[in-house]
Amino acid sequence: MRTQMNRKILSAYQTPLYVFDMKNLKERIGFLRSRLPEDVSLCYAVKANPFILGRMEKWIDRFEVCSPGELRICQAHQLPVRKLVISGVFKSPELMEELIRAGEQPCAYTVESEEQLEMLKALAEKAGQNIHVLLRLTSGNQFGMDEEVVRRILCGDLTGSRLTVRGIQYFSGTQKKSVRRLQKELDYVDGFIRKLREENGISVPELEFGPGFPVAYFQGEDFDEEEFLKEVSGLMNGLTCGAKLTLELGRSIAASCGSYLTRVVDTKTNKGQNYAILDGGMHQLVYYGQSMAMKQPVYSLFPERTAEDGDVKKWNLCGSLCTINDILAKQLPMADLKKGDVIRFENTGAYCMTEGIALFLSRDLPEIILIDEQEQIVPLRGPVPVYHLNLPEKPAEDRPENGRED
Repeated sequence: MRTQMNRKILSAYQTPLYVFDMKNLKERIGFLRSRLPEDVSLCYAVKANPFILGRMEKWIDRFEVCSPGELRICQAHQLPVRKLVISGVFKSPELMEELIRAGEQPCAYTVESEEQLEMLKALAEKAGQNIHVLLRLTSGNQFGMDEEVVRRILCGDLTGSRLTVRGIQYFSGTQKKSVRRLQKELDYVDGFIRKLREENGISVPELEFGPGFPVAYFQGEDFDEEEFLKEVSGLMNGLTCGAKLTLELGRSIAASCGSYLTRVVDTKTNKGQNYAILDGGMHQLVYYGQSMAMKQPVYSLFPERTAEDGDVKKWNLCGSLCTINDILAKQLPMADLKKGDVIRFENTGAYCMTEGIALFLSRDLPEIILIDEQEQIVPLRGPVPVYHLNLPEKPAEDRPENGRED
């Protein structure tokens, strides 16, 4: 099936190319739900992959939005406003006022500081709208607030305001394979919420927690996800604070549904090293930590062939950017590569298409297609030229008066 689909895709679309598989995505979300406690909700981080939003609304409880652009994308997909969590360390007053005045309110607005709280409170009062907030507890960086600040807000008098505290949000990073670390974080937040109840008589209805579940990106990674999720689920079942738990996930949900196809455009041997030049590169293929050159990614080769079909050599896979840093993999054993071969990199459904240095050297953004649940190919975006974004504007003296050419 994979061979037939590769042939179908490559007969109709040019490389480099992103492919997102919705059947895989649905199964992945189902897998996570089946391994997590039954009463745990899932919140999807839009920044991980905004292209799949329109297809996953019915599978996800919430969507976390961290920027004005992400909000516009959610609106374009017509996602229910009630499913949005408006997050972000900076929230422009103008955009918050637009949202609050609109009528139907998001599930919650996160609060990153006392100043943000006062802004949201004032805007809600001005618009005559009731809103819910999640107070973000810091994990020791620029995000969120210290314990004493969160406690002060909760102990303060919000009576008469149009603002209701829905719960607490806590997030400390990604790619966390250590169950012990997750236990430490869950114990910390669980204990803090429990102390609020015991010492201050404050009940926190909900905890939105970012566990940063890991994704195995490279060959040979020793990670037993079944056992990992079993242990983590046990930790979640052991929480004593009484708060409803929502997990905010991005990478863990979306990574496996994506692949990136790039074509060999040249091969050479320099100083005894084999090099394959690809039409893609590091500006479009970003795994966590950008460490692909040091590790061997999961990939497939098309046309398919085995060691018996040709000599196996060690190849350095290099992208199309004019920088020595554009190396996707070093010394990767592969059947002898030829110009025109296509390499399909797996697990690229999260961040790859948005986190790369897309404007460097002004190469076009790649096409993006989706394979729906009926295995039909749906084009999402054609190639996008970006060179004009690196062009300077005309100097003022060169601009025609009144905006018109002579």
